[in-house]
Amino acid sequence: MDDVVIGIDASTTAVKAIAFTRDGKEPFQAREAYPLSNPRPGHFEQDAEHWWTALLGALKQVTEAVGAARVAAIAIAHQRETFTLIDHAGKPLIPAILWLDERARPQVARLSAELGRETIRDWSGKPPDPTPALYAIAWLAEHQPQALDHAAALVDVHGFFVHRLTGRLVTSTASADPLGLLDVRNGTWHPELVEAAGLRPDQLPRLVAPGAICGGLGESVARLIGLKAGTPVVAGAGDGQAMGLGMGVYGEGKNYLSLGSGIVSGCYSHGITTSDAFRTLVSPTGSGFMLETVLRSGMQLVDWIVRTTGSPSAAALEKAAVDVAAGSEGLLVLPYWAGVMSPYWDGAARGAIVGLSLDHEPKHLFRAVLEGIAFEQAIASEAMETQAAETRAAENQAGGKPAAMIAAGGGTNCALLMRIMASVLERPLSVSPVNEAAALGAAMLAASAIGWFASPETAAEAMATPPTRHVDPVDGLVCGYRARKAIYRDLYQATRETHVRLGEVGQV
Repeated sequence: MDDVVIGIDASTTAVKAIAFTRDGKEPFQAREAYPLSNPRPGHFEQDAEHWWTALLGALKQVTEAVGAARVAAIAIAHQRETFTLIDHAGKPLIPAILWLDERARPQVARLSAELGRETIRDWSGKPPDPTPALYAIAWLAEHQPQALDHAAALVDVHGFFVHRLTGRLVTSTASADPLGLLDVRNGTWHPELVEAAGLRPDQLPRLVAPGAICGGLGESVARLIGLKAGTPVVAGAGDGQAMGLGMGVYGEGKNYLSLGSGIVSGCYSHGITTSDAFRTLVSPTGSGFMLETVLRSGMQLVDWIVRTTGSPSAAALEKAAVDVAAGSEGLLVLPYWAGVMSPYWDGAARGAIVGLSLDHEPKHLFRAVLEGIAFEQAIASEAMETQAAETRAAENQAGGKPAAMIAAGGGTNCALLMRIMASVLERPLSVSPVNEAAALGAAMLAASAIGWFASPETAAEAMATPPTRHVDPVDGLVCGYRARKAIYRDLYQATRETHVRLGEVGQV
């Protein structure tokens, strides 16, 4: 029967295993959660064995629901940058260090000085920042050198699962890339970055392209979850890239916007280009690259406003803010509550609320936060798309500025945000109905690997669900927001030194 593939999304909080048919429908999905540890300020860890227990539980549920005979392949998407060390038997030697972890800020500064900030960016595609694992590995080399030296391998979540499922030490280039150890141009481990991290080349998994078959499901694991031994385990991608693929973004002229707790946007680039304005990642299709921007504090700011103002709900605040005029009566918000990644890469940056008066109420602040998020996204998108267009022109490639953006995530349920975002971006937004885009992206790679489709791109064409609604810019808002965006551009530089000085005083 083999008429479904299983897409796995191992996120920061849970493993989701979802069965997908050839047309992208979901016969069944299962979710198994696991805890997150914060043992010290800035330290975020998990027990990789919890990942494994959750994966087995979720896969067993799906298998029992759809039947083992129907499952043709498995593919994995996962929380990026997260890693652990394993021994020769595959047992974790340390708690996994998560992408959220910030313990390695001193190593970011040290390696940037030693290798050159732009050199690291151009080699790896990632401007120096605590998020890539490169710096946390260097932290281990300084603080737990024996653990690093005795490790048989360093694995991302994808590599850990593939090793447990198949017995093979293999990971995908689109999964390993966010670690910050990859030569992004060539899709190989970069020897100088590996050495700078304090690793040996023999401690790294073999790399394969996304969509390649990593191996077959081992007999003992197959018995645990009820699947057929030998079921293909297909190389997937990091959740960000897989999410874009699941939303149908796989070629020129397409980009996506994920409106979650953090806000992630991405667009496809045929050629390689690096910049502080974005991160450059291996494409989940194995062809070309994904350019990506990240705003750490996205929709979580809405939750913050509700808590801080004592409002009954976000819906109540939104209803009140609809009647507030564009510009929030002079308020401007810099949404850097959790620092800033692209384009400034400044962990010391903080949020700012400018223009407060005695006339302002929570509804004004609510609208101003939505506007600040939209201004930030517009500037990020402009930089990313401009660079992609310049790369196309240099390579004589066709393609223009995307006319629309595919949006997904909880923020799409906020009608006011969607109107503001479309007006500030000055383009229509198409809203994807897919709730589990990362798992669907993994499933597309599995479907292509086993021959259902000729390529990941054709799999995406067949399996992606078309947008269910569209949000157009409001003509009466575009001009005013364009003027306010010009003021917003100066806000970070105007407050940067103040935040640095406040941080220094706080350390005294």
